[in-house]
Amino acid sequence: MRSGRPCVSMLGGGVWIALCVLVLIAAITFHQEHSDPGDIPRMATDIKTLREEYKQLNRSCFILGASGETGKELLKEIAQSRLFSKITLIGRRKLTYEDEAYKDLVQEVVDFEKLDDYAAVFQGHDVGFCCLGTTKAKSGEAGFIRVDHDYVVKSAQLAKSGGCKHFNLESSKGANKESSFLYLRVKGEVEAEVEEMGFERYTIFRPAVLLCDRQESRPAEWFTRKMMAPISYMFPTAYSVPITTLVKAMLNNAVIPSEKKVELLENKAIHNMGKLGEDKS
Repeated sequence: MRSGRPCVSMLGGGVWIALCVLVLIAAITFHQEHSDPGDIPRMATDIKTLREEYKQLNRSCFILGASGETGKELLKEIAQSRLFSKITLIGRRKLTYEDEAYKDLVQEVVDFEKLDDYAAVFQGHDVGFCCLGTTKAKSGEAGFIRVDHDYVVKSAQLAKSGGCKHFNLESSKGANKESSFLYLRVKGEVEAEVEEMGFERYTIFRPAVLLCDRQESRPAEWFTRKMMAPISYMFPTAYSVPITTLVKAMLNNAVIPSEKKVELLENKAIHNMGKLGEDKS
């Protein structure tokens, strides 16, 4: 007659190791979710009031990467909120919009390989939002570096020379210029190089996995989002963030006065900033 102990051992060492790893991951995730305050917003002032006050400043902005998922959602939020008196899209092609909210958009078509020839396009903007990006799978390693590093850095340089005071950069969770992973290393390098330009205000957003219904087919990202769904439900701020939350965080942060020259918002801080002003009832 077999006892209970031998039956348990039949599970095998591999299963126990896997279970231990899962428990460890769960513990780490729980710690991240509940211990990090996530850069609590700097002011308790009503965000709606701050947005209304910001409108009176008649500031202008430009968006790089308005055809991408983050850029599209950001443009939508900016157009609906009317925070800026002038909105300029800078991209490689003209985009078509039918909604009345987009009727006053200014669109500047540039050749990113010859950006120095388009320096005038970057002049006269108070705020810049950079959502440029591609993937190694789509563009190859050289193409990825060209878009995510070269285009972004050159655009930031021209924006700084053109008078941009507040530059907002969409980066990535885990960005580190010393990373052995190409994607994270390039993102970290860009963060550092733009910081050296000395903008009056420079904000870096490091979102984790972006949750959205991407029109462009990226099987790996689709699979990741499906796998992340239950984890995002249990730990909503640890490993993912809805794009709608990210763009609201960008705009909420922009209207909150700050004495910091460089601001870094990690994923949980993005969640907190993006939820400011939401009705809790």
